[in-house]
Amino acid sequence: MTASQHDTGWAPASMHALADVMSRTARRLQEEHGDVEATLQAITAAAVKVVPHVDECGISYVIGRRKVEPRASTSALPREVDALQERTGQGPCMDAVWDDEVVRADDVRTDSRWPEFAREAADLGVGSMLCYQLFVEGDQMGALNLYSRTPGAFDRESEDFGHMLAAHAAVAIAGAEHEEHLRAAVNSRDLIGQAKGILMERHKLTADQAFGVLARVSQEMNRKLADVAREITDTGAVPSGTRRRD
Repeated sequence: MTASQHDTGWAPASMHALADVMSRTARRLQEEHGDVEATLQAITAAAVKVVPHVDECGISYVIGRRKVEPRASTSALPREVDALQERTGQGPCMDAVWDDEVVRADDVRTDSRWPEFAREAADLGVGSMLCYQLFVEGDQMGALNLYSRTPGAFDRESEDFGHMLAAHAAVAIAGAEHEEHLRAAVNSRDLIGQAKGILMERHKLTADQAFGVLARVSQEMNRKLADVAREITDTGAVPSGTRRRD
C-alpha cells in the first residue's frame, strides 16, 4: 500500500469490494431521503471516503450555462473554485455539465483547456480534478467535482469509483428532490384546506366559495395560492389590499 493509499483509507479493490463500498454508500444516501441538502452533503462526505486520492469534494449547480451555485462541499476550496469558474466562464465543471459528462484534469496548473482558470485554481491549491455530470434539467445542470491537492493524483480506479458514486448520487438527488416536491405539495394542500375551513366558518361560505376567495386574492395580489393560505391560517384574516366578495 502506498502512502497516498494509506492516507485516504483506501485499499486496492476488486469488483466485489467496489460493489460493497457502493452498496454501503447507497444505504447511507437513502437515510437522507426527502432532504435534498442533507443528501448533497452525504454525497460529498462519501466521495472523500470512497474515491481513491480525493482530498475534497463539492456539488455544483450550473444555472443558465453561466451561474455556478455551490450546493455542498467538504471545505471552502470547492466553493472558491466554483466562484472562479463562474467569474472566468471556464473550467472542468463547466465542461462536464455542458459537453463531456466526465472531465479529468491531471495537472490543473499546466492544463491548456482553461488557461485563466487553471492558473488561478492552482494558486488556490488545486492539483488535480475529476468532474462528473449528475443531471440536466432544463437550464439547470449538476456536477460532482472531486479535488486532489496533488497533481497527477487520480488514476483509472479513482475515475471508476467516481463514476459509480456519481451514478448513485444522481439517483439519490432525484429521489430526494421528488420526495421534497411531494411533501411541499401535500403541505400546500393542507394549508389550503385549513384556510378554506377558516373562511367557511367565519364567513359562512361553501367550500367552493372559500376556494374562490383564495384564488381571487392570489390573482389580485400576484401571490402564490399557498402563501395566501398560509397568511390566512396564521392571522385568521384575508390579506389586506383585497376584499372578500361572495
